[in-house]
Amino acid sequence: MSTSEEKINEVGAHAQKTANLIWNAANSLFGAFKPHEYGLVILPMCVIKRFNDCLLPTWDKVQETYQKVFGLAMKEGFLKTASGYQFYNTSKFTFEKLLADPENIKDNFEDYLNGFSENVKTILARMNFYQNVDRMVEARCLYQVITDFNAEDLDMGPEHISTVDMGYIFENLVQRFSESYNEEAGAHFTSRDIIYLMCDLLLTNGGMETKGDGIHCTVYDMAMGTSQMLTSMEERLKMLDANADVQTFGQEINPFTMGIAVADTMIHGGDPDNMRFGDTLSDDQFSGYKFDYVISNPPFGIDWKREASEVEKEHKMGEAGRFAPGLPKKSDGQMLFMLNGISKLKDDSGKMAIIQNGSSLFTGDAGSGPSDIRKYIIENDWLDAIVQLPNDSFYNTGIATYIWIIDKAKPVRNPGVVQLIDASKCYESRRKNIGNKRVDITGACRNMIVRAYGEYRTENYEETLENGSKIICKSKVMDSPEFGYYKVTVESPEVDEDGNIVLKRGKKVADSSKRDTENIPLTEEIDSYMEREVLPYKPDAWIDKKKTKIGYEIPFTRVFYEYKQLEPADQIAERIKQREKLQLEKLQELFGGEQ
Repeated sequence: MSTSEEKINEVGAHAQKTANLIWNAANSLFGAFKPHEYGLVILPMCVIKRFNDCLLPTWDKVQETYQKVFGLAMKEGFLKTASGYQFYNTSKFTFEKLLADPENIKDNFEDYLNGFSENVKTILARMNFYQNVDRMVEARCLYQVITDFNAEDLDMGPEHISTVDMGYIFENLVQRFSESYNEEAGAHFTSRDIIYLMCDLLLTNGGMETKGDGIHCTVYDMAMGTSQMLTSMEERLKMLDANADVQTFGQEINPFTMGIAVADTMIHGGDPDNMRFGDTLSDDQFSGYKFDYVISNPPFGIDWKREASEVEKEHKMGEAGRFAPGLPKKSDGQMLFMLNGISKLKDDSGKMAIIQNGSSLFTGDAGSGPSDIRKYIIENDWLDAIVQLPNDSFYNTGIATYIWIIDKAKPVRNPGVVQLIDASKCYESRRKNIGNKRVDITGACRNMIVRAYGEYRTENYEETLENGSKIICKSKVMDSPEFGYYKVTVESPEVDEDGNIVLKRGKKVADSSKRDTENIPLTEEIDSYMEREVLPYKPDAWIDKKKTKIGYEIPFTRVFYEYKQLEPADQIAERIKQREKLQLEKLQELFGGEQ
């Protein structure tokens, strides 16, 4: 096991232990809250305790500063400077001081919450935490919950729990909350092995803006969940350059994961204003922004009927909007997220890694929304690569999933070609499943996939690991036109009772009952195809050129299909004969004598 893998496992084990301690507070909620409601208290309390422990070292300084600037209109900047963070708390209470006065816990805790800066109050309000405080007071469990979170071995300050640790902890808690709520945990976060693969793919085969003092870049996630993709991308960039200036931006519609994302951003020094609440499809919070990198795992298989009015209005705006190329069926909005991501990439340099399921590869006939979206991406020469992930890689689904790499610098680097990578056999099985997740893309697997992408050539990669298991990755580089086709309408003439072709103004009249269509590869001449495939059987047929459409699909399975030679018939017959003979012998042995 590599050092990096050991580190990941170590962090994961530490996070699991801490998450267990935090979730134990749910015992104090029994009776006052239903099991599916535990997260409504646990998640915001986790955020509050994290803030509390971060602020403890500067508590005295903030109190002193608050007394000096109390009457000033511009006091916020002074208080943030005193706290050392983008947030502060001016209350005279801390968790420790709250526990010293159990008789007045309600009033004191409210004073404590009101002492937070407005950005923290917004997080808690969005989580509907204040009304749940009232429920805890009514059930007389508030004091015990605060006691649980102030346990001696639950110090959540940054010197004890790093940002990466906290990401794992939040993920674990969200998963437990989702399970108790009968909700899909995978809707909120993506496992770290997949995130690291996406980060490494983004940072391979592409430049980044560097100045004399190092890397400067922006990263955006349109469905950020708890913001772990952004955190991991920043982590990866700072491994390349410890002083990298990385600005992260994200949008999220779930108030709990949004609150966690903002809290995490404020704690590690990011700008909380870059984390914005709202529906990305109908309420774009980053209109006009352009980013160096986009990394995202938007929902798939989710309809966009709720957003339809705004999306369709923006589609009619044409190039002035995000959805000009086309609209998918209302039953699945994942390709709308892809278009949103493309619109957010810097011209000539932006790069995106986005997860999609298989339908984005092939759904929709020529002229349909999905086909036109694929056409838009491929004909602009932005589709750099597509990586098929192993099945059972996600917590909430076992279906085939793909990472699309969209790169606006690609026309210069790899013009006119697209790389398909089949990494469906590049995994290691987990000893213990987590929901639907049965496999991991370990360091060895990630290195093989990234190597295949980095070399960007048609090649098969194979490696036997120390445990004897084999990992396989296949790469094929194809010319972009290979994914396109002409959908042509083939007409046949109407014939009268005497068998004569019906003419109107000297032209053949088409018989709609005999109308047919043909899909002809873009790499082939339409007339040549007709002469070879159609006219020998329908010599009077012709193409209605006004109805010709161009479509695109990515036949991933067909590209990597390997024909297996069938066993010769005589060998099959001999094997059947031998099996029948063996069964007859067993019957004779069972019943005795000749049959």
